[in-house]
This record gives sequence, structure tokens and C-alpha cells, in this order.
Amino acid sequence: MIEKALKGSRGYWAWVALLLVLIGLGISAYARQMSLGLGVTGMGRDISWGVYIAQFTFLVGVAASAVMVVLPYYLHNQKAFSKIVIVGEFLAVSAALMCMLFILADMGKPQRVLNVLLYPSPHSMVFWDVMVLNGYLFINLISGWAVLGAERKGVPPAPWTRPLIYLSIPWAFSIHTVTAFLFAGLPSRHLWLTAVLAPRFLASAFAAGTALLILITFILKRVAAFDAGQEARSKLAVLSAYAGTANFFFLGTEFFTAFYSNVPAHKQSLQYLFFGLEGHAPFVPWMWLSVITGLVSVGVLMAPSLRRQSNWLIAACTGLVLSIWIDKGVGLVIGGFVPSPLEEIVDYMPTATELSVTLGIWAIGLLVLTVLLKTAIAVKTQE
Repeated sequence: MIEKALKGSRGYWAWVALLLVLIGLGISAYARQMSLGLGVTGMGRDISWGVYIAQFTFLVGVAASAVMVVLPYYLHNQKAFSKIVIVGEFLAVSAALMCMLFILADMGKPQRVLNVLLYPSPHSMVFWDVMVLNGYLFINLISGWAVLGAERKGVPPAPWTRPLIYLSIPWAFSIHTVTAFLFAGLPSRHLWLTAVLAPRFLASAFAAGTALLILITFILKRVAAFDAGQEARSKLAVLSAYAGTANFFFLGTEFFTAFYSNVPAHKQSLQYLFFGLEGHAPFVPWMWLSVITGLVSVGVLMAPSLRRQSNWLIAACTGLVLSIWIDKGVGLVIGGFVPSPLEEIVDYMPTATELSVTLGIWAIGLLVLTVLLKTAIAVKTQE
């Protein structure tokens, strides 16, 4: 079926060419990082996780959000999701792939990954994170491809695909729970040392990932004449609104706990992100942009009269994705390192090398998603 991705319009090939250029730039930047070490990045002793882990954290949520279409379609027989479920599964594949590439980039040298695989430690959350991400990627790729192949032949899917699909549902929750535990298991980082981090991660995942899925359906409708259906988008918009509400509720509980208890160690990271700390305030405008944009977007999604209008729905979904990307994909990771255990404040700024590698990895994920969706749409429309 993959040969269907080798046919396309001039616009399609221009998009592929752009992604290949970005991938080439990313590989060049990664080669420089491999040669000179992680010293070419903005990371250091005090902030050892940067833009790579920030993107990883956001994309794990995008991967997990596929459950929002898999669960209602396969468990509750919601026919409205028949066209969109394959989009969700392939989005999960590309997001999980990018997650592992960002981990690879953050480790500096690829051979270090072998330490995780050859010397597994049940006490290492990184080991469990790598395992569940690999498993989730292959579960979605194998099950999605098998169901698509059966549809192309006009036959029912093989019996073994349904148990695999059912397995992907709890697995989706596990990948982001393990990621949250990776953060919450570090006792010296007070911003992450909270029992609500895992549910907050899941809520933000289902909000941003579902909103991103809605945006992809609009893109496919415009560039490929493939319409997943207004009913599916409407139901996903409601799910995204509720998940976004839960996400901001959890954020509010963090503020209450930190500032009502008045424990300095719990307040300082939030102060640094939202109000500035000792003259350091690089993220303040971004974090308030995240909060305001997110709340307005959730409000629009909550209003039936607004979310039924395509322009409002696109704007709200875009705002919600941007809001959670800033909060979870930038602020949460960097803010957790400030102040350091030695009470020092160190600002972080990614270098051109980091940004080039990041764009390259995003381009790889988008290229994989493009090829998979091109194949899926060709089968769905029987081209």
C-alpha cells in the first residue's frame, strides 16, 4: 500500500521537499552536536533538560490522545469516528516516533540508548518510558496498518487485530503516566513533586491532542478532499473542552497549594514562570499568553453555537494546542529547574543547533504522518 504515497500533486511534493530540507538541516546540526558534544546546546549543569525534553513531553500527550477516537469507535461502536480513527492511530505513530528521537537527541550520543536496552533497570523510569513508547508505536502501526489493509481488500480485519487495539487503550494511559512519574520521581524539583502531575498530564494530553486531531481533519478536508465528518469533529470538540477544563483545574490546585501553604520551595518555580523571580522573568509573557489563550479557547469550545462554526472551532483548537504547548512543552520542563537545589537562578535559551535538530525531528514526524495519511486516504477513497 505504501506505493500510494508516491503519487501526488505538485503541492504534495513541494511539502515533502520542504520536510526533506528541514530533515537535512536537522541531521547536519545533530552531526555537529555529535562531534562537539552537548556543550553546543543551551543546556548545562543547572538546566539539564531543554527544548528536546520539552517537545518530548508535549508529544507524548499527542500520542496518547489517539485513545479518544479508538475507545469510542471500538468499544462503544460510535460510527461517527469510522473515518477519523485511522488518522488518530497514525498521528500516535508519528508522535511516538518523534518522542523517541527527542530522547535520542537529548542523550547526546545514540550509543547511550544501548545502556537502557542492554542493562535494563526496573528502578529506572527512563527504561519504562522507552519500553512503553516503543510498544505503543508498534501497537498502533501494526493494528492500524492491518485494519487498513483489510479494508483495501474488502474483507474483515484479522481476529488478532481487535485484542491488539483493545490493548492500545490502557497502553495510551500508561505512556503519559510513566512520563509524569519520570518528572514526579525527582524529589529536588518542587514544581514536579506533586501527586496530580499524572492526571494533569493526561488532561492536557486529551485536550491538546484531540484539538490537534480536529485541526488535521480540517487540513485533510482542504488539501485532500477527505472529510472525517462534522459529527466526529463536534464530539471531539466537546471532549477537548472538558479535558481542557480539567487541565486548568489541576493548574489552579497547584497555585492554591503553593501559595496558600506559603512554602518558598513550592512557590518559587511558579513565581519564576508567572511573575518573575529576583529580576528573572523570561517566561512571564509566554505563560500568561498560555493561560489567557487556553481559557478563551476552552470557553469557545464549551459554547455549542460557536464550536459548530468552522472558523471558531479552528481558532479555538489552535489556541488550545498553543496554550498547552507553551505550558507543558516549555514552561513545565524549564521552570522545574528554577531555582536549582543550590538556590541559584539560571536562565535557559536554546541555541541554533538545538532548534535545528528540533525542527529536523518535527519534520521527520510530519513526513511519516504525511506518508501514512496519504496511504490511508488513498485506501479510504479507493484511488
